[in-house]
Amino acid sequence: MALKRSELLFLYDIENNNPNGDPLDSNKPRMDEETGHNIVTDVRLKRTIRDYLMNFKGFDGTGEKDIFVKTIEDEKGFVQDGKARAKNFNDKKEEVLKKCIDIRLFGGVLPLEGDSITFTGPVQFKMGKSLNQTEVVYIKGTGAFASGKDKGNKTFREEYIVPYSLISFYGLINENSAKHTSLSQEDVKLLLEGIWEGTKILNTRSKVGQTPQLLLKINYKENNFHIGALDKLIKIKSNLEDLKIRDIQEVTLDIELLKAVISKNQSKIESIEYKLGDRVSLTSDIKTIFTHMQEIVY
Repeated sequence: MALKRSELLFLYDIENNNPNGDPLDSNKPRMDEETGHNIVTDVRLKRTIRDYLMNFKGFDGTGEKDIFVKTIEDEKGFVQDGKARAKNFNDKKEEVLKKCIDIRLFGGVLPLEGDSITFTGPVQFKMGKSLNQTEVVYIKGTGAFASGKDKGNKTFREEYIVPYSLISFYGLINENSAKHTSLSQEDVKLLLEGIWEGTKILNTRSKVGQTPQLLLKINYKENNFHIGALDKLIKIKSNLEDLKIRDIQEVTLDIELLKAVISKNQSKIESIEYKLGDRVSLTSDIKTIFTHMQEIVY
């Protein structure tokens, strides 16, 4: 069955950690300095999805399933470049598309022998941004080792974190681009699983504790139509000032504007799929957003 257009809204939170450090700025959490909102790049979310599919769903290159954009080192420890990666697939775009779900989802540039082919990804995300204002906190501590040979002083470690960030991502699945990358319904199911489960089990030191809280997928009846900017239609309500929030149970997600916009466009919507965290409070029962609501199953 051919894919139709869909929109995605994904919310997750993190406490006392760094959801996306900037390597060009001491790995500090990315911030919108004007508004005080935490920023997470779409590249970080795509990396989360790729890593989950590679480590838990068999896309590790040992069989017919693979991830194209991943770090591969040769026997000398040198990292493989794009042209060398393409040769792993005999410089054939058909073989890349058949095996590599990340190209089918997100597109990419394939530097094939004698030519380069660019695939526009059917699945695209905006930059993620926190619904709450937050701040960057500097932490300093001692390390486990001495600062040098024959020295008694330990090294110092330093890091930057945000006390709490509830991050919202907006995404779009474009049915026109999907034809060119052969994106399937099964691929989209794995995408949803990768978003939710990949975020939950990401166990690097700076990401531990990330928790998915809401995933919404709006499926449309017709092509070339979508509501747009779903991330602008959901707000937070709390008795606390933003900078004092530390837990999802200290906020309520205000979905009334989202409900109103969906109601206005309900004739164009086929169904809505959702997944909700156990500790999330909403201003209305999520099942009242639309008549045909169904929990995401993967």
